[in-house]
Amino acid sequence: MAKLDAPALAQLFTEARTRNGWKTDPLPESLLRELYDLVKFGPTAANSTPARFVFVTSPDAKARLAALSSGSNGPKILQAPATVIIGYDLDFPETLDKLFPHAPGAKNWFGDPVAKEWGAFRNSSLQGGYFILAARALGLDVGAMSGFDNAGVDAEFFAGTNIKSNFIASIGYGTDDGLFPRSPRLDFEEAAQIV
Repeated sequence: MAKLDAPALAQLFTEARTRNGWKTDPLPESLLRELYDLVKFGPTAANSTPARFVFVTSPDAKARLAALSSGSNGPKILQAPATVIIGYDLDFPETLDKLFPHAPGAKNWFGDPVAKEWGAFRNSSLQGGYFILAARALGLDVGAMSGFDNAGVDAEFFAGTNIKSNFIASIGYGTDDGLFPRSPRLDFEEAAQIV
């Protein structure tokens, strides 16, 4: 593989910003499908891919999600063309015969409920990171949020399933409304070491 050029790295990382304001033009379903079709290739443990994605785009669904958010997140959800609930399916081991066929019985690796939940949460978080980068790669802006009522979102959007919400992210074409100056980051010596 070749190293990405500076403009690509800027789009994905160094110049990308968390958006708070949004152009309200709807996103076509084909773009949402293209986004998922990139995300699904990100690696997860045993190819478990436990993340589940709810693309909240209708005015009614946006209002329901906004009502369950905290602080200034509600207006962002209402304005953005789409806000995605990234959840994790605790029944993910049931798909392992399909997703990890070279290890028959892999679903039995997740018999312990605590290990299953940790695996689902950890790997859906990975997939959420892939989601942010895939959206940016497709030219979309992202505004990820954790300020919402998880239990309320689970009851409203995942009722009757074994799926729990992890975090939410608005996507679309951002504006500079409410854009904060870029916050500092830790230097290598503060956050990393080579041993």
